Amino acid sequence: MHRLLFFILLCRVLPATTQVPVPPTHPLEKAFSLDELQRRTFYFFWDLADVNAQIPDRWPTVQFSSIAATGFGLSSYLIGVERGWVTRQDAAERTLRTLNILKSLPQGDAIAGTTGYHGFFYHFLDHTNSHRYKDVELSTIDSGLLLAGILSAQTYFDGNNATEKAIRESADFIYRRVEWDWMLNQSDRLSMGWKPERGFLNAEWWGYNEAMILYILALGSPTHPIPESAWDAWTNSYYVDQFQGQEHLNFGPLFGHQYSHTWIDFKGISDPFNKKSGFDYFENSRRATISNRLYCIENPGKFKGYQQNVWGLTACDGPADWFSKYDPTSKCSTDRDRFKGYNARGVATDYAEDDGTIAPTAAGGSLPFAPEICLPALETMWQTYYDSLIGPYGFKDAFNPSFTACGQLPEGWFDTDYLGIDQGPILLMIENYRTGFLWNLMKRNPYIVKGLQKAGFDGGWLEHQPKSRLTAEYHTQRNEEIPQDPKPFFERHIYRESASSSLPYRLVTPSGMPHDFKPSLNPTDKLPLVIFLHGSGERGNNNEAQLSNGVLAFVEKENYQKNPCFIIAPQCPNDQRWCEVKRPEGPVFQPQPTEPMRLLIKVLEKTLVENPQIDPNRIYITGLSMGGFGTFDLVNRLPDLFAAAMPLCGGYDTSQSKNFQKIPFWILHGRRDDVVPPQWSLRMVNAMKTNKSTVKYTEYNTLGHSIWQETYYNPAVMEWIFSQKKQ
Repeated sequence: MHRLLFFILLCRVLPATTQVPVPPTHPLEKAFSLDELQRRTFYFFWDLADVNAQIPDRWPTVQFSSIAATGFGLSSYLIGVERGWVTRQDAAERTLRTLNILKSLPQGDAIAGTTGYHGFFYHFLDHTNSHRYKDVELSTIDSGLLLAGILSAQTYFDGNNATEKAIRESADFIYRRVEWDWMLNQSDRLSMGWKPERGFLNAEWWGYNEAMILYILALGSPTHPIPESAWDAWTNSYYVDQFQGQEHLNFGPLFGHQYSHTWIDFKGISDPFNKKSGFDYFENSRRATISNRLYCIENPGKFKGYQQNVWGLTACDGPADWFSKYDPTSKCSTDRDRFKGYNARGVATDYAEDDGTIAPTAAGGSLPFAPEICLPALETMWQTYYDSLIGPYGFKDAFNPSFTACGQLPEGWFDTDYLGIDQGPILLMIENYRTGFLWNLMKRNPYIVKGLQKAGFDGGWLEHQPKSRLTAEYHTQRNEEIPQDPKPFFERHIYRESASSSLPYRLVTPSGMPHDFKPSLNPTDKLPLVIFLHGSGERGNNNEAQLSNGVLAFVEKENYQKNPCFIIAPQCPNDQRWCEVKRPEGPVFQPQPTEPMRLLIKVLEKTLVENPQIDPNRIYITGLSMGGFGTFDLVNRLPDLFAAAMPLCGGYDTSQSKNFQKIPFWILHGRRDDVVPPQWSLRMVNAMKTNKSTVKYTEYNTLGHSIWQETYYNPAVMEWIFSQKKQ
């Protein structure tokens, strides 16, 4: 699972408290129309703001306010004025009160009694005093969504009266107070957050996801900006692939394709990545929306309700919460593993979270991208499920016709709550579809324009914008205290031979490593290549699990400074292997490689052609468990390629040992291994010695199958492998 999705789930798994009904005071029309949907959704924000003018995370279950929901709420007030649902004066007074409270709330590093720190805000705030709710994190993305709403209000309220002047001044103060570079690590990436109990979270923002708005706000700051190189660090970790016939930047839940677009019109403007890829971010979101719908129509999970105009997977509530409320004794246990509560549902080439739960915000938030499929979906869901899914504030958060609670819910599960961060995209993106109001408004904000220009965007509507004259008042300082997540060092790729034949892999290149990780290198310097093969437990298609055991040791700062290199880390698909193994005989050589091994050979050939800096005399391979078998197998098939091999807890067909004479091996195993018998490694060692091969053998007396940490984090191991060179 992507790390940001983990933190979404972490922050949502909190107990519900009281139910506080707030009956709407506005009339309700049953017939579907965008007017009616927008109007009802607007009143969620207008009616439900708490005593401190902050927007609740959800309703009617009242837990805490959400700073992101407050950001959506501030922009919603502007639409209320434009649509005539509230007066400009009332909206201005509500906005100023909201901003003044945010401006005056205490900031500091105390565990309790504060609302934020270094200008950022805590994810959730207590309804009574707007201080930090329990132990939630200081959230960069939620602060960013709040600030986007604040800047929209700053731009809209441009009058000369005292209230609107005060709005602009307070908005400017709150935005300029944020110390973006305090959250910037040495890799030029923003941290996901901070907690006073333990410091910075061990997670950072790397693309592609909803955080484009966050980086643009940070780039545009006149007080504590991040450097232009941060946008390159962001886009360097992009992942383009086809899903449901749509080639696009993949990110499973649709909210990742919507949030930044709520305030910024990306249609027709391009950064360097767009110019290279041939499509802009608006088109990317359109393709993601189409692929989400096509997946639901295909419906591989055979869930009820999915159809041409009933679809939409994104982060939302789910039916599993029903168990804790209505089935504490687990009488209905059959569905507990199949269905989930709040979860980041979505689908992509490397992501699949689908339990039959549909969220109307998926189609509502994507309306400007693909109105021809989103508008019929909204209308069909409204008309089909009106009595269960529609309430005074529009669409409730989610529904699942497949979840019947062992027959107790014959029509399926329908949420009782509305969520602010899901209501916001519905309301705001409908307006962008109808009039472009919020997009056009934000085109006038100098901070947004500057952020886009610093990120390298041009073309389209930006052509009519003068180059920003805003100058930074502060020199950027990267924060050495923030941990660097090594996974973004591994660029995501997929080798696709056909629709049914592909291999995900990660690639480390010296040019993609942080500047402080690599020594001074000349363009003509030749560097080694390491191929790392994972074990059977890391199989799949998420293109991440293969980084779980051992390979991150190669990009430890001290080690990489000493041994800069290229690294290929492929991921074997489920139910397949790097090479065939028969039990109890052990590995038996097959003339034809397995499909993953065949594709890996293609990846290796492609990488060598595209990276002439790789030293052909220093190509190494290592692997653990299933990857240990694969290490032997690939060397056997390409004996003239490698300078050294290091299989862990593996083995091979001893009849092939004559092919290993030219290559130094270091074979390692755990004596107590109860998964792969140590005898399989020993048989190969003895056979190779008989054939005069150069082979070392290490057996860990007290360890079993998991010897990865002791091996790859051993300096002697790294020194051995990188000292080998083909003669």
